Amino acid sequence: MRSGLVDAAARLIAVEGPGALTIRRVAEEVGTSTMGIYTHFGGMPELRRAVRREGYARLASAIARVEDTDDPVYDLAMIGRAYNENAIENPHLYRVMFMEQPLDEADAETGSDTRESLTSAIRRCIDAGRFAPADPGDLAREFWAFGHGVVALLLVGFLSPEETRRCLVDGALKLFIGFGDEPSAASDSTARAAKAHA
Repeated sequence: MRSGLVDAAARLIAVEGPGALTIRRVAEEVGTSTMGIYTHFGGMPELRRAVRREGYARLASAIARVEDTDDPVYDLAMIGRAYNENAIENPHLYRVMFMEQPLDEADAETGSDTRESLTSAIRRCIDAGRFAPADPGDLAREFWAFGHGVVALLLVGFLSPEETRRCLVDGALKLFIGFGDEPSAASDSTARAAKAHA
């Protein structure tokens, strides 16, 4: 029931906007009483926070499934792929996570561990000599902004799935080379990630 309430709330926010999120509408979507929402969450602000937390929990789980190999650039490409696939599997949660205003400062900090996972993956690339010395946080933000932009265009229908795949692979390759990787090594890493099984 809790998961169903979270998914229903995410769908309402993503499709109709935050104003559509009411206790009564969520209860109707799930086929329960309004008391069920109060029982699980205590009220609307807690439900709204739960939606954002669930989105980041699913993203963190997807990233955690990417295992470290001896090729950190391949691993980084696989994290990018996991991000993309998670957004496709959870489009309503993705919109709430990244396209809606957080409730407050504490809500905005939700998911900071996923940002740190990306920064750590970039740091591994720098430490291995694949990327030039740089602030890994800066590179992580650039990589994230690129990936988010492509995913957002897919979710609103401006890119097809095939266009998205090509854009992500080609764009990641260019970023990796721009970050200092040797072109043939970057090409090999991104090509293997594109062909790998999820």
